[in-house]
Amino acid sequence: MELKYKLGIIIAIAIIFAYIIFIPSTQYERIQIAGSTSVQPVAEKLAKKFEETHPNVRINVQGGGSSLGISSVSQGITDIGTSSRELTSREKTGLNEYIIGKEGIVIAVNNQNPITNLNKDQAKDIFSGKITNWKELGCPDLEIHVITREAGSGTRSAFETIVMGKGTKIRQDAIVQSSTESVKQAIRQDPGAIGFVSLARMTSDVKALKIDNVVPSEETVFEGTYSLQTPFIFVVKGEPQGIVKEFIDFTLSPEGQAIVKGEKVVPVR
Repeated sequence: MELKYKLGIIIAIAIIFAYIIFIPSTQYERIQIAGSTSVQPVAEKLAKKFEETHPNVRINVQGGGSSLGISSVSQGITDIGTSSRELTSREKTGLNEYIIGKEGIVIAVNNQNPITNLNKDQAKDIFSGKITNWKELGCPDLEIHVITREAGSGTRSAFETIVMGKGTKIRQDAIVQSSTESVKQAIRQDPGAIGFVSLARMTSDVKALKIDNVVPSEETVFEGTYSLQTPFIFVVKGEPQGIVKEFIDFTLSPEGQAIVKGEKVVPVR
């Protein structure tokens, strides 16, 4: 699995590099962004607004996962990497981080499931495979199907840190999906499913569970009462210069932070 994941990262970086190489030469200044699929929609909205006031700039935003974003910016392939998890001490070397917002991680189930609340120990037991049937939690007799994100996902990494803790892994037979939307789709189609998604991408077609009796919301993330939360980060190699610095400054400005908030991500300023 580790080799397969590393090969995936290499292939994804190669695709990004090829895209950059074959962009037709124009008069535009360009910013290349890649990384977290959770951060991607926010970055796209910020890019679109920035381009409106900078007609000579084109910003390309791609996903691929937080680890890819960190790797690609570290190697100088992209200008900005995006991450929905904290960087490791090893990853931080030579990089600067800019937290653009805070995001909640929602544990979601099918709307037919009567459960409304879990504590973190119950969540850990479900995702590790210790609890395998909903009847163990006072619900109908139905097998639990765990849905998870792929290795390299920032949301998964943050979930593992906050909920699973050291030494406990997500069950090996969990169904792996490559984006928040695909996780939601899997939950919609399966009454026994449970998974985790970013708060910004939550919709009413799946049910958000309270954690320790706290509802996941922008307000509870901001207050810190909702414990499943993670930063949205822009990562650059060295000190940002020129148009990249302008874009980051814009993101952290009142106008940029309003866009972040408009995407249901908790602003930091």
